[in-house]
Amino acid sequence: MKYTKQNFMMSVLGIIIYITDLIVDIWVSVRFFHEGQYVFSVLALSFMLFGTLVVQCFSYSWFKADLKKAGQESQHCFLLLHCLQGGIFTRYWFALKRGYHAAFTYDSNTSNFMEEQIDLHKEVIDRVTDLSMLRLFETYLEGCPQLILQLYILLGRGQANFSQYAAIMVSCCAISWSTVDYQVALRKSLPDKKLLNGLCPKITYLFYKFFTLLSWMLSVVLLLFVNVKIALFMLLFLWLLGVIWAFKKNTQFCTSVSMEFLYRIVVGFILIFTFFNIKGQNTKCPMSCYYIVRVLGTLGILIVFWVCPLTIFNSDYFMPISITIVLTLLLGILFLIVYYGTFHPNRSEETKCDEIDGKPVIRECRMRYFLME
Repeated sequence: MKYTKQNFMMSVLGIIIYITDLIVDIWVSVRFFHEGQYVFSVLALSFMLFGTLVVQCFSYSWFKADLKKAGQESQHCFLLLHCLQGGIFTRYWFALKRGYHAAFTYDSNTSNFMEEQIDLHKEVIDRVTDLSMLRLFETYLEGCPQLILQLYILLGRGQANFSQYAAIMVSCCAISWSTVDYQVALRKSLPDKKLLNGLCPKITYLFYKFFTLLSWMLSVVLLLFVNVKIALFMLLFLWLLGVIWAFKKNTQFCTSVSMEFLYRIVVGFILIFTFFNIKGQNTKCPMSCYYIVRVLGTLGILIVFWVCPLTIFNSDYFMPISITIVLTLLLGILFLIVYYGTFHPNRSEETKCDEIDGKPVIRECRMRYFLME
């Protein structure tokens, strides 16, 4: 288990995307405010703050747990940094500092690492995986709602300024990057999990997630044009189903009851947009049901939208948006089938429970109880 130079460069790219996404979100919110669109400005800012606050809560909770495990007292400076929304930057600082030492100080071709060198690589990989998990939270709590908002404004106006196009592009990049980076980092951090090696599996997984997400978000945007209350009710209903599913599966990700409750709330939010294995078990049936419902929901929204054409929506977008939704959904399902049928690391063990919870824990770590694929 090594932290390589390639892994270090991916971490650097990760923080660049994170900072860019943050700057663009603030820029868009401020621009809306200056244009007098206060509702859009508040919504954009609210999505950003909500995602950031939840991420800071988990980050500080993990810092406390790690310090307690190491027999150290919780430091007040960490609490202050997280209150100032600096938790992610603090983690990136530690990860990049130690990561540079691990990737560039030791010869990657050396086969016999000393014990302290192995511990260094393990420490860096765990830090990077923590960051990947936090970025995944931020992506689905802030990035996806932000992208829906920008698409709603773009389609409603029929035109957009540069900041909105930038926000859409950066959000797409952030969602795509965080999803793939999380999957790679998670498997690398667990010795008993097979790695996601090669470019084809990663690209296939990326397209599967991206196309299914894009199709669903465009469908939600169309439903918002039909009726905002109906769309919000549907999202709330799906969130409640996700939370109930998390409680039914009795997830055990956090050590404290309050943080576990928050975690299940977040899982419900993530399941609105995409499917994840929340318990580390065989999920062929739940995943099939999830995407069958997704297909039916998408088709239902398209039928409603075509039966009830709207004057507030630019009619020039009717056909292109409908075709885009159908094509991206079909492509997403196709890439899903290809990924799980050809590239998934555990494809030869489909009949077994996922090793995450099906066998005794080899190394106790929070990653073992997080969202799997």
